[in-house]
Amino acid sequence: MTLKLGLPKGSLQEATLELFRRAGYDITVNPRSYFPRIDDDGIECMLIRAQEMARYVEDGILDAGLTGRDWILENQAEVEEIADLIYAKQTFGKVRWVLAVPEASPVRSVQDLQGKIVATELVKVTERYLADRGVKAKVEFSWGATEVKPPVLADAIVEVTETGSSLRANGLRIVETVLESNTKFIANRAAWRDDAKRRKIETLVMLLEGAIEASGKVGLMLNVRRADLEKVLAVLTALKRPTISNLSDPEWVAVNTVIEEKTVREIIPRLKAANAQGIVEYPLNKIVV
Repeated sequence: MTLKLGLPKGSLQEATLELFRRAGYDITVNPRSYFPRIDDDGIECMLIRAQEMARYVEDGILDAGLTGRDWILENQAEVEEIADLIYAKQTFGKVRWVLAVPEASPVRSVQDLQGKIVATELVKVTERYLADRGVKAKVEFSWGATEVKPPVLADAIVEVTETGSSLRANGLRIVETVLESNTKFIANRAAWRDDAKRRKIETLVMLLEGAIEASGKVGLMLNVRRADLEKVLAVLTALKRPTISNLSDPEWVAVNTVIEEKTVREIIPRLKAANAQGIVEYPLNKIVV
């Protein structure tokens, strides 16, 4: 059994390869090939644009793939949505497709677009969004550089953003959010019914989710006298409960926990003040819950 897996080519490619690396998979991309090598004999990878992924998974050309919720909706693809993988190009968060206009535009709401031109790559979703609000506007497919089209080539755009910085840099103002999206792991419905492929997919998803869960967290180990244990535990904000282990000296215990990396510089001095010793911080690749 071989699982045919689609990986998103383009803006999500590097973030996806890094996520797989942290999940334990080594993927090597040849710039002249659309078929990366992966160190798992049970998986064959193919680089596909996220915009097309859902269609190829639906048709069974691919057994599974990673793509955005936005492109599943745009293609109205009938696929199994296995898991939400909350990561994006710049951040481990969701992205938004927003309706934006030039700063000087009189448009203040979607209703003001009656009879206007909207440029976007997400044509079908935008058309449905406008229709649901009773707005008749011309929606044109944008082949790229969508932010520079208003006001000469379009009255408004619907564009994806993580932080809004690119829109602001192009003198655009967000009017409304059209759609919130994130990366999803999807599967072909026949492949999902195949026991062997399903087990492979479930294992892969578990490890990817574990890598995302570990993002921004570190492990912390320390030793402390039993008499000072309560003071140390009062300092720690654990993922669940810290693991406490006996040491060879019955008066001492070892404490192991997981914390947010950004809190480490504040917590370590407080642990020292609570008489903790031998404090070790270590990186995490995966947290499987």
